[in-house]
Amino acid sequence: MTSHDIAALADLESLYAEPAGASLAKEVDYLHPHYRAFVDASPFCLLSTRNEHGGDCSPRGDQPGFVQVLDDRTLLLPDRRGNNRIDSLRNIVNDPRVGLLFLVPGVNETLRVSGTAKISTDPALIARCVHDGKVPTTVLVISIRSVFFQCARALVRSALWSPETQIPRDRLPSTGTIVAELSNNAIDGVAYDREMPERMRKTLY
Repeated sequence: MTSHDIAALADLESLYAEPAGASLAKEVDYLHPHYRAFVDASPFCLLSTRNEHGGDCSPRGDQPGFVQVLDDRTLLLPDRRGNNRIDSLRNIVNDPRVGLLFLVPGVNETLRVSGTAKISTDPALIARCVHDGKVPTTVLVISIRSVFFQCARALVRSALWSPETQIPRDRLPSTGTIVAELSNNAIDGVAYDREMPERMRKTLY
């Protein structure tokens, strides 16, 4: 049987045109002021890490500028309160390579950053990330290796920012429904959903 899987780099490259022009010129190994503008305006990014199963990706969000620029080669990302799985942090302990994808509401271009991260409890860095008296347990200090903008095609195709594409939450299973079924009803899904707004309010930071 003929395989249609691509396993060799040469075979892959034969299917695509050579990158040129802006697709190459846009990549730098530092945070150019134009790229810093994206980081400063972004309230949301995706953090990619690696584990023994493969790649992992986790959302990170807060007020615009929550990812702080220490210098043109270093970013500071606070680890806000979550579910204590600390998957991304565990991954970074074993493999420091990370990727970040910054999104800005209403803007179709995104910003891609790759580099390495270390987990810090430095009091001076922690103090920079205090919100309403709440301090993060740790912060990520990210050393930049590559930065470039991703063109708008993906977000244009998805119409991500269009109000017409928004889906009512009740069209998808609730989080309580999911955890109840996956736990064989060891977790009360109805109670989980009912208590979620107050739990979120108390544990946001």
